[in-house]
Amino acid sequence: FISDAHLGLNDPPTEKIKENQIIAFLKSIQKRADSLFILGDLFDAWIEYRTVIPKGFHRTLAALHDLHDNGTEIHFLVGNHDCWTRDYFSSEIGMIIHHQPFDIIIDGKKLFLHHGDGLSPNDKGYRILKKIVRNPFSIWLFSWLHPDIGLKIARSSSQKSRYHSEKKHYGEEDGMLKYATSKINEGYDYVIMGHRHLPAQKIIQNGIYINLGDWIKHRTFAKMENGELKLEQWK
Repeated sequence: FISDAHLGLNDPPTEKIKENQIIAFLKSIQKRADSLFILGDLFDAWIEYRTVIPKGFHRTLAALHDLHDNGTEIHFLVGNHDCWTRDYFSSEIGMIIHHQPFDIIIDGKKLFLHHGDGLSPNDKGYRILKKIVRNPFSIWLFSWLHPDIGLKIARSSSQKSRYHSEKKHYGEEDGMLKYATSKINEGYDYVIMGHRHLPAQKIIQNGIYINLGDWIKHRTFAKMENGELKLEQWK
């Protein structure tokens, strides 16, 4: 389980180092992992048009394609930075795309997967914006913009969103933790999220909440073996 690589966030040399780390990770799990779950924001700004996709990171896409061809099932849950994903990942790579949080049973354990955006109390403005941005009519209107203009707007929006998010305080009683607690009370064994960019693993009653961190600073991921889920760091 990984999330929040935000490929394309920084300058090209920095992004190449990050991409090399991600590719090495993907190669390391080839023919070993039954499934890979990407819980959003693989890219910092991904807007997919009907016949056009953003330039760059072909090697990452090729590594994901090789992973799929070698038998690993890949699930991609869109985040707030790549929510305009259409069918490229599914048709060209073979990924299973999820536009909403979902649950799955692995090794007899019930897992609930959510990117994590819009759950904190101080995200009220974002929740309104999310409904507008993901509205089919908004997507249709945006699709008429030239891709260069559309991606420029998306990247600018991404930078502003990050600036405001970094100024916010997310305390111990933030909405993500409360949400995870509510899902565990529903009977889930594990609740896994991203979005915060801070790796965390917390026991809540009879379940465990895991935040996957990111691949900007932490290079963290979660691995499930024999029904036990652990947070680890790629080195």
